[in-house]
Amino acid sequence: MLPKSFNLTINTKIKSFKKVIEVDPDKSISIRSFLIGAISYNVSSVKNVLESEDVFSTIKCLKSLGVQIKKQKSKNYLIYGKGLGSLFAKKNTTLNFGNSGTLARLLIGVLSTTPDIQVKLKGDNSLNKRSMEKLISLMSNFGATFLPKNRFFFPLKLNSTDLPTGIKYEAGVSAQLKSAVIFAGLNSYGDTEIREKERSRDHTENLLKKNSQSIKIINGKYKRIKIFGKRYLNPMNINVPGDPSSAAFFSALTLLNKGSSIKIKNVGLNPTRIGFYEILKSRGANIKFVNLKKKNNEMSGDVLVFNSKIKPIIASRRYYVNSTDEYPILFVIAALTKGISIFKGIEDLANKESNRITEMQKILSQIGIKTSSSKDKLKIFGKGLLDASNKKINVSNLGDHRICMSSFILAVLTGAKLKIKNFETVFTSSPSFLKIMKLLGAKFEIQK
Repeated sequence: MLPKSFNLTINTKIKSFKKVIEVDPDKSISIRSFLIGAISYNVSSVKNVLESEDVFSTIKCLKSLGVQIKKQKSKNYLIYGKGLGSLFAKKNTTLNFGNSGTLARLLIGVLSTTPDIQVKLKGDNSLNKRSMEKLISLMSNFGATFLPKNRFFFPLKLNSTDLPTGIKYEAGVSAQLKSAVIFAGLNSYGDTEIREKERSRDHTENLLKKNSQSIKIINGKYKRIKIFGKRYLNPMNINVPGDPSSAAFFSALTLLNKGSSIKIKNVGLNPTRIGFYEILKSRGANIKFVNLKKKNNEMSGDVLVFNSKIKPIIASRRYYVNSTDEYPILFVIAALTKGISIFKGIEDLANKESNRITEMQKILSQIGIKTSSSKDKLKIFGKGLLDASNKKINVSNLGDHRICMSSFILAVLTGAKLKIKNFETVFTSSPSFLKIMKLLGAKFEIQK
């Protein structure tokens, strides 16, 4: 049993491996399944749920709002929904989102148009530093109010509106904001219309698609999503696939580790989530998707990855929206690939669990990798797979799981001596990360 809070150290390079693994279930789909089940009628069943801190925060918040949730067996849950507008909490109940920006934005979307909601909102230290200005502006358009006025960081107080009206929204790169608008629109009077110029992850739409009385998706030059408010939502029966973002870290390790190969079974391969793999394949990575199948409007399959010689990464803005979570590990791949890699359109990385641009620059600089950045662009001057056994990498307590995982991969590939504070933050998204790394032959030490 691991301690609740711990540091992690690495002193040894990993050897080559040929393995078959399964990664943790998809976090985005797990969280959305609970939220949609809570506002649907009757009993929804969700199997293979990610049992991580972010999902436990989701369950706890929903139970505070009167939702009955029963665990059947490991990773399988029943959600007893009572329909739109049914969530309720005593005045000034505190909802704690923990580290989850997804939960915060989506549940605020639900609650903003749910009658008689007056709740306090907070997160952990990392989430409390993330601006909610865009979300607050959108929910204010539906009629919700937030206190104190002109404050955009948790803790906050939310007062819902009893007379929400649908809005028109031009979506940007944030799938969370788009989903918040969808959730708010479901319980509003009239229609809500979203026009999407850049296609972000679409799990929310996919999970709701069977409710043709509530949602209509029109594909054309721009994708349009029409939400018809105050309609009946049917219960769901979902089986959650493996998380492609979690799989990306093991894929990166395999690509760069001489003589290695890996098969990752049952990974979600939604086209809006595979930008990481598309970028790398375009640069020469030997990655294959096999055993493809479609269920609940979601593609999944097995991912085969082989050690490859890849070219420097040139990632335009269009890749960002479909590989947001994977950019820290892409920066590691770029650092260990000879030549100059360029990433554009990445300004939103500054408002993640940490500023992922500057924090990754700090980490790479510790093993002698030069970088240069502007607000929305990062250049990495890659050195190839270097030996950094005489270097040290220190990662402070950032509360950022992707930075911790990326630093781990960097250390086991280069032999750098690594110390990561509060590594337990990785369990918000990937509770099996260390177990899988041990299976692949990585050596590390846990320190209280």
